[in-house]
Amino acid sequence: MNSKEEEDQLSQCLKEKARAEGFNPVGIARVTGSSRIQLRNASLERWLEAGNQGDMKWMQDPKRKNIESLLEGVSSVLAVGLNYYIDQKPKNNALLIGRYAWGQDYHKVIEKRLKKVGRWLESKKKNCKWRVCVDSTALLEKAWAEEAGIGWIGKHSNLINSNEGSWMVLGFLLCTEPLTADKPSKPLCGICRKCIDHCPTQAITEPFVIDSNKCIPYHTIENRQPVLPENISKSMGRWIAGCDICQEICPWNQKNLTSSEDADMQPKEWVINLTKDQVLSWSDDQWKENLKNSSLKRIKPWMWRRNANSIKTTKSE
Repeated sequence: MNSKEEEDQLSQCLKEKARAEGFNPVGIARVTGSSRIQLRNASLERWLEAGNQGDMKWMQDPKRKNIESLLEGVSSVLAVGLNYYIDQKPKNNALLIGRYAWGQDYHKVIEKRLKKVGRWLESKKKNCKWRVCVDSTALLEKAWAEEAGIGWIGKHSNLINSNEGSWMVLGFLLCTEPLTADKPSKPLCGICRKCIDHCPTQAITEPFVIDSNKCIPYHTIENRQPVLPENISKSMGRWIAGCDICQEICPWNQKNLTSSEDADMQPKEWVINLTKDQVLSWSDDQWKENLKNSSLKRIKPWMWRRNANSIKTTKSE
């Protein structure tokens, strides 16, 4: 077997190992990537210069534009998606929480599973160095996912896969081993602008550009001010944590999607049946208990109460 055949075989086995851990889709990109990576870096710079990041100062980390700073000698990127779509609806009048946070903390789930993949790779290539990255790492993650062929960046800025839609969280395994790259994804949004037109706060100011200062998820999760802006509170509907409107309206999410049977993605009972009375009456200790192993820990108890008090109605829409 020549070196190219060995590389192809290792790459295929690595992707199969990732699928065995519940990831789908999976793909590989080579560093430094195509010219589109540079275009995405330039787009990020313009986005930051416009102040679209709000108070999310970590978005300015220079490592985000230089993947080599995350792992010395990085040669390849394994990109994976984890489906979090559950074919279930909250009860009428329940407050709404972004689907990505219904189950266990996806950061921990992805990290644990990808570490198994990394250790497997190291067992095959003793000198291989690797690092797991999720969205808390300063990686230009959606650009590298697009480069690895697992989806394209939609006009709502979420990654879309033609088979799985956009209901997936992303993970990455950076490694020093040269692997066989997949073809980068081609954007398939076409002239559609449903996500733009249906955003209640006009946060999608132009295709692919989200102004966090106008975005409901940003304010319900990241905003640390005691009172939410009026334009946000009047547009929240029943969204107390996050907002899925731009994804719910996306045509790529209208087909018969696979409902995840992954145990870690199944919704916690309180998450899909949350009432305003509960939010306001639970003690800080009760909130601490509820938020164990949840990606919603960023929302402090006082913020849950602030968000609930900002919601104008809990009537069924």
